[in-house]
Amino acid sequence: MLVLCFRVVKQYKRAVVLRFGRVRADSPAGPGIIWVIPCTDTVILIDLRTQSFSLPPQEVLTKDSVTVSVDAVVYFHIVKPLNCFLNVQSHGRATELIAVAILRNILGQYTLSDLLTNRGAISCTAKKEIEKVTIEWGIEIERVEIKNILLPYELQKAMASEAEGTRLAKAKIIEAEGEIKTAENLREASRIMMENPQTILLRYLQTLNFIASQQPTSIIFPFPIEIPKP
Repeated sequence: MLVLCFRVVKQYKRAVVLRFGRVRADSPAGPGIIWVIPCTDTVILIDLRTQSFSLPPQEVLTKDSVTVSVDAVVYFHIVKPLNCFLNVQSHGRATELIAVAILRNILGQYTLSDLLTNRGAISCTAKKEIEKVTIEWGIEIERVEIKNILLPYELQKAMASEAEGTRLAKAKIIEAEGEIKTAENLREASRIMMENPQTILLRYLQTLNFIASQQPTSIIFPFPIEIPKP
């Protein structure tokens, strides 16, 4: 008498069923209820949810001979459970090792400036290169994110000094441009006053009004008689 029993496969998993060591024709099975023969069938459950792992900091020599420490995180999920079961023994560990090797190779092709400014493009390139290998294992790479790029302490100090020098130079240029504009405005104002003597009187009265609005103090001003004359 043939005895059957059932197994429940959850929505986010698939079951690879082996019968006498061979993959059963309906594999991968699920989700839902699957029927198995206890004495002859072996059930291996494959998780289809997104998985992730962090790559440990890697010492990388850039294209311009600068040693930096880079770490990253990789997100992936299984799209072909049967390939994942048959083609690789430990899919998580295998994906991590190939990601480390490919990422180190890619980072070595960029200069330090490119690493700091083009993280998005580098991550996209790494994703495509890793997926060329893992697709044979039924694994799709979702994202590769570079988390930190650590520079040597001496290089950090040099870059900070350079940035500070650049800021000071820009500040001096802006200050000089402001002084030039002020001098030009004063020259233009002087020319206008020379052409229109009445403007000198108006300026004189504005000065008196400003002083009068300050603390109450008695001030005697000499008033040139020739100013009011047309």
